[in-house]
Amino acid sequence: MRNPRGGEEDRNRETASSSSSNLDSRFSQTLRNIQGLLKGRSFPGKVSITRCSDPLDPSFLPSPLGDRRFSDSDAGQVRQTDRLTEDKPQNRSGSNTVSFSDHTNTMNMGSKNITIPNMGARATDSARLMKFTKELSEPTLVIEKLRELAWSGVPQYLRPTVWRLLLGYAPSNSDRREAVLRRKRAEYLDCVALHYDIPDTERTEEEINMLRQISLDCPRTVPDVSFFQQEEVQKSLERILYTWAIRHPASGYVQGINDLATPFLVVFLSEYLEGYVETWSMTDLPPEKMLDIEADCYWCLTKLLDGMQDHYTFAQPGIQRLVFKLKELVGRIDEPCSKHMEDQGLEFLQFAFRWFNCLLIREIPFDLVTRLWDTYLAEGDALPDFLVYIYASFLLTWSDTLQKLDFQEMVMFLQHLPTHNWNHLQLETVLSRAYMWYTMFNDSPRHLAC
Repeated sequence: MRNPRGGEEDRNRETASSSSSNLDSRFSQTLRNIQGLLKGRSFPGKVSITRCSDPLDPSFLPSPLGDRRFSDSDAGQVRQTDRLTEDKPQNRSGSNTVSFSDHTNTMNMGSKNITIPNMGARATDSARLMKFTKELSEPTLVIEKLRELAWSGVPQYLRPTVWRLLLGYAPSNSDRREAVLRRKRAEYLDCVALHYDIPDTERTEEEINMLRQISLDCPRTVPDVSFFQQEEVQKSLERILYTWAIRHPASGYVQGINDLATPFLVVFLSEYLEGYVETWSMTDLPPEKMLDIEADCYWCLTKLLDGMQDHYTFAQPGIQRLVFKLKELVGRIDEPCSKHMEDQGLEFLQFAFRWFNCLLIREIPFDLVTRLWDTYLAEGDALPDFLVYIYASFLLTWSDTLQKLDFQEMVMFLQHLPTHNWNHLQLETVLSRAYMWYTMFNDSPRHLAC
C-alpha cells in the first residue's frame, strides 16, 4: 500500500515547483518589460535587480564622452558597462528604498540567485562618434535620433552644433542652417541696439533697477572660475540677460537665470578657444566672433526657458510644483530618509528651490555641468518632469548621511554638499539611477503608492 504521507509530500513538492515556476515566469516577464523600456535610449549597461544596499562601483560606469577627442586608436576599446539595480518594491511599512549594488548582477529571490542577462555593452567611443557624424551629415536631421545619442553625452567638439540642434535654434535642414543662424544673429544685434545700447534716460525706472540688479549678479556668476571674472565676459552676460528680460516682461529678470546662460557661453566659446576654461582670455577672440557667440547664447537660453516659463514668473509656481513632486517622490522611494527629514522639520523648499532655479549648476563642479546639460537638452519638453528624478537621485546619494543629522546639520550639509571632488563617474551614477526610476515610475505612480 502506498504511504499516504508520501503522497501528500509529493503533492506539496509539485505545488512548490509550480509556484516557483510561476514566480520565475513573472520575474522574467518583469525583466523583459524593464529591458524593453531601457532599450529605447541608447542607455548603456547591465540591468541588475537586487535586494542589496551597497553603493554603485564607479569602475562599472562609462568614462565621460564630453572630455575627450576621438581618434582611430579608440576603435575596439569597449567602455565598461554600468549596472543598475532596483530594490524589490515593498509596502510602506518597510523600507521603500531603491538602491544600487556593486557586487552582483543577480537577483536574490528567497534562497535563489537569478543571473540577469547582459543587455549589451555600450558601443565603442569611435562607433558612437560615427553615429553622431552620420546623423549630423544627413540633409534633414531626425532630431529624435540625435536626442537618443546625446542623452549619454556628446563629444566635446560636436557639442556646440548638437546643442543648437537639440534646442531647435538651428534648423534640422542642413541647407537652411547657415542662413537661419546669420539671420538670428543679426536679429539679436538689432535687439541689443534697441534695448541695451540706449541711455538710462530712455529706460523706465523698473528697467533701470533691473539692469542694476543684473550688473550686480554678473560678477557673482560662477565666482570660482576666473574666466567669468573677465570684464568682457560679464558685459556679454549683462547684454544677454537684460535683452532677454526686456523681451520677456511676464517674468523679467530673475536671479538664477544668470547661471543658466553660462553653459551656453562656455560651449559656444569652445569652438574658438582651446584648453581649459580657466586659461581662456577674451582678447584671443575677434570681436565679431564674440558677437556671434553672444547671439547663440541668447537664442539658446530663450529656447531653454520657453519650456519652463512658469519657473520664473511671479512666485515661480513651476518650481514650487516640482519641489512638491520631489518631496513626494523621495517619500516613496526612500521612506526612512524622507521621514527623518520631516521629523526634523526640514522643508524641501529650503534646499531644492535653488536646485530647480539654477538647474544644479551651483551644486556640482562647473566642469561637469556641460555633461549634465547634454542630458537636460536631450530630454526636450520632458525636462521639467525628469528634473524631479535627477534631483531625487542626487539627494539620495547621501541618504545614509542625512539620516544621522539633525535639522541644523542637514541645512548646513545641503547648502555645502561634498561634491567638489566629484568626477563624471558620480554624475553618471546620478543620471543612471534617475533614468531607471523615471522609466519605472513616471507613468505608473500607483506602483509606488501604499
